[in-house]
Amino acid sequence: MQVPRHIAIIMDGNGRWARSRHRPRLEGHRAGLNAIRRVMTASDELGVEILSLYAFSTENWTRPRTEVTGLMRLFSQTLDREIAELHEKGVQVRITGRRDKLSSTLLRKIEKAESLTGGNQRRVLNLLINYGGRAEIVDAIRSLVRAGQDPETISEAEVASHLYNPDLPDPELVIRTAGEQRISNFLIWETAYAEFHVTERLWPDFEAADMKEAITAYSGRERKFGGLGVGST
Repeated sequence: MQVPRHIAIIMDGNGRWARSRHRPRLEGHRAGLNAIRRVMTASDELGVEILSLYAFSTENWTRPRTEVTGLMRLFSQTLDREIAELHEKGVQVRITGRRDKLSSTLLRKIEKAESLTGGNQRRVLNLLINYGGRAEIVDAIRSLVRAGQDPETISEAEVASHLYNPDLPDPELVIRTAGEQRISNFLIWETAYAEFHVTERLWPDFEAADMKEAITAYSGRERKFGGLGVGST
């Protein structure tokens, strides 16, 4: 089985999971954290080097205040609880996204986690919080402008080098749960040639077997990087 080096996951369905059980939405998010632990264990066993997880988008601020506050509290508590074990396992933790709207308390914990695990090389866990694909591209262009780059000389390679994680390879496989078939502003530059796997499974129910199924499906595909020009099939 050909295992992607980098897998990105759009974790969808926490709210539906909670609603189907007549529970508050935040209970779905808590259950989603357990799925993250399972997927990380499965990724380690399968040999996935980099896992990027879409935890909170730039659009998610429009959700009810109580849900947003609860989510931010969960992020903070999770960093407190999990970071020591992740470091012990050699996992490098990255938090990707704009940080201007995050609380000072959460920012301190993010900085501590990244400082503690920054030298780890075994695995990378990339959590996307307050992230938007369009915002990332805008920030890359702004960075080039600030550096005095001549617009006529800007290349794709230069834009890529100013993205949030230019040292990470692009994801080869994107998994989306809960049956949704859209990219939702997720890594839109980096996933230009990624393979997509959509499952009806809600994220809190996602298991190691689902991860293996997605990788097996990926292994059976012939990856193509061309466009729709002459000679493409």
